[in-house]
Amino acid sequence: MKDRPYLIVSGLLFSLVALAHLLRLAYKVPLQVGEWSVPLWPSAVAVIVTFSLLVWAFRLARLEQ
Repeated sequence: MKDRPYLIVSGLLFSLVALAHLLRLAYKVPLQVGEWSVPLWPSAVAVIVTFSLLVWAFRLARLEQ
């Protein structure tokens, strides 16, 4: 029962990260790290990974009830 708040907060943080990457993909925001221009495909991978983690966190939080 004590893990439920942690899981909910984790799910919310993962949803914010997924949303940020999704917005980068939607608006094709350029990202520059030093001399390297980061392509868009890592954001697509990040959306899939973070969305999976947020679903997992919220499912576990539901089981903790």
